[in-house]
Amino acid sequence: MLTERASGVLLHVSSLPSRGGIGDLGPAAYAFADFLAAAKQQYWQVLPLSPTGYGNSPYSALSAFAGNPLFISIETLVAQGWLDGGCMQDSPGADGPVDFERAVEWKRPLLEQAAIRFFEQAQQEVRARFDDFCRDNAHWLEAYASFSVLRAMFAGSSWSAWPSEYLLRTPEAMERFRAGHASERMVQKVIQFFFQEQWQALRDYCAERKVRFIGDAAIFVNYDSCDVWMHPEIFELDENKQPLHVAGVPPDYFSPTGQRWGNPLYRWDVLASQNFNWWETRIRRALALCDLLRLDHFRGFEACWSIPAEDETAVRGVWKKALGRQLFSHLKKSLGGLPLIAEDLGLITPEVEQMRKDFGLPGIRVMQFGFSDRGAHIHLPHRCEENMGIYTGTHDNDTTLGWWHKTNDLERQAIAAYLHPGDDGIVWAMMRSAASSVARLCLFPMQDVLQLDGAARMNTPAQSLGNWAWRYSPHAIQSWTIEKLAALTEVTDRDGWVEPASEPVNDTSA
Repeated sequence: MLTERASGVLLHVSSLPSRGGIGDLGPAAYAFADFLAAAKQQYWQVLPLSPTGYGNSPYSALSAFAGNPLFISIETLVAQGWLDGGCMQDSPGADGPVDFERAVEWKRPLLEQAAIRFFEQAQQEVRARFDDFCRDNAHWLEAYASFSVLRAMFAGSSWSAWPSEYLLRTPEAMERFRAGHASERMVQKVIQFFFQEQWQALRDYCAERKVRFIGDAAIFVNYDSCDVWMHPEIFELDENKQPLHVAGVPPDYFSPTGQRWGNPLYRWDVLASQNFNWWETRIRRALALCDLLRLDHFRGFEACWSIPAEDETAVRGVWKKALGRQLFSHLKKSLGGLPLIAEDLGLITPEVEQMRKDFGLPGIRVMQFGFSDRGAHIHLPHRCEENMGIYTGTHDNDTTLGWWHKTNDLERQAIAAYLHPGDDGIVWAMMRSAASSVARLCLFPMQDVLQLDGAARMNTPAQSLGNWAWRYSPHAIQSWTIEKLAALTEVTDRDGWVEPASEPVNDTSA
């Protein structure tokens, strides 16, 4: 449970203004950490950190365990001596949206060069850290290294299209593959080590400034992922390893035909028979990278929307029960606690709400959802509870300014009555209202901190392309923004200040 008032900023690593065409764990990340500390923010929330597949969505990753190689800072590798400085001369810039293709084209060969130099020249101390990393993460790293090399061998095609001996991972074929591609597999392990080292260094830097990370775990995994390739038995697949049913959500606020995500569903009975080992190792890995973990689509742990795999929309889906209660009971016992935040948006039934409360998990509220009708008022500050996080908007929403420009007259009247936007506009009015709520956690998207319009939107649900590319400008953060956010944080008691214990009164009047 959340025990203290705090606030933070939602910004994915990819949205940093780093050199290289995409945000990374280099100098821009440290500058952002300094901004958070100066603005008295205690949390930096990111989206999933995994390598992405088609559509570049962090919620459709190639692995639920690995780190995204594109987040590795080439500048840092140069500073460490794993690359020569001249490689930065043709780097993509720090301005403008993420250019995923250009970033891959530029970074991938450099990462491989750096990994080879590391393997050839690493001194004993750093090599010992690498050996420890490989040993501690062997349960996912060995498979991921093979998956990455095979994927490259077959031109990025899905594992379901690989030759049968690799699709089925026959022992003889995999033994020959590992023996024949040992160096390529080692390169992939070193690249993951680079990610781990850079992430941990940034996390240590943030911790020194009393800034903690909120991570994110997508409930489902991508079909074209190492996870499904390695563990087909825990997913609803047919005899040809094709999905029987896929995940999504029914028609809702975002889409009249629902959302067909396409992720294979879990075989919860198999997961339970394995003592939820896959989920436990996944959550342990995520919590090794962050301080709190947001569980995306929490309601799917009680029941998920099961769509026939052949359908193109989510309309014909049905609710299918999951074993979330059993899972959380197991995790609570094995982890000694549940440092989790439930993303309890969408169609939340009494059963979902009771499951969240029974395990003491904070839920979330999104102010942009709160003005459409009386039923939506649960998202407004006056309806918040203490064990809760409140957002002005999330990565799936338009920016607050973009939302304000597009909202209808009825909502606009309700917004004006509730917020009374002042001279500094709707965005800061929303931020003040959220920060003033009793919810112990308050989070602002960076786009709102910078008062950006809808052109800065991160993601539009049900839209497969054109998402995830927003980055803020290298010179976007102004001193007045820092001062104003810090003042709001102080006056709403979210700055971590602890009232000193009062001195005992020595009454000598007698």
